Amino acid sequence: MSDADLLARLRGGDHAAFEAIFRQWYEPVVRSANRVLHDPGVAEELSQDVFLELWRRRETLAPDSSVAGYLLQAVRNRSLNHLRHLQVQKKSVVYVEALSEPADHADAETQAGELQVAIRDAIDALPPRTREVFLMSRERNLRYSEIAELLGVTVKAVEANMSRALRQLREKLSPFLPSSGA
Repeated sequence: MSDADLLARLRGGDHAAFEAIFRQWYEPVVRSANRVLHDPGVAEELSQDVFLELWRRRETLAPDSSVAGYLLQAVRNRSLNHLRHLQVQKKSVVYVEALSEPADHADAETQAGELQVAIRDAIDALPPRTREVFLMSRERNLRYSEIAELLGVTVKAVEANMSRALRQLREKLSPFLPSSGA
């Protein structure tokens, strides 16, 4: 049976003609969709939609239409529309995230700035020798024994100064620390 005969019978509502078209063109239509989409599941779904639409529009098809041309063009269009839809979804997600991000980012920057100032103030408020020991340990990464040697004190004195520094910093920075009592 020729394509023209199949089309004429399809236009008349012949289910057997539709089944013949479906059997002949289903795999090529799915392959065509998959070449565009690179997703076999979506390619099959869109291909089924194309065949469903062919049945719905059967009465309006031009008598000289090409079944293959109609099917392959329809699945190509649906595949491209699907990809466009995915792009729109991605852009909208990025846009929505961008709308909520500035406030979160600004809050985080403000908090970080406040914390930096508080840390600097708390370090500056330490007694001079305690501050010196703390900075040598934390900024210059010196070991307690190296600090003791450079300052001409015992390791125990360095430990005592570090303990004092950490206790005072913890007290001054307590508003910024997570509360441990729950």
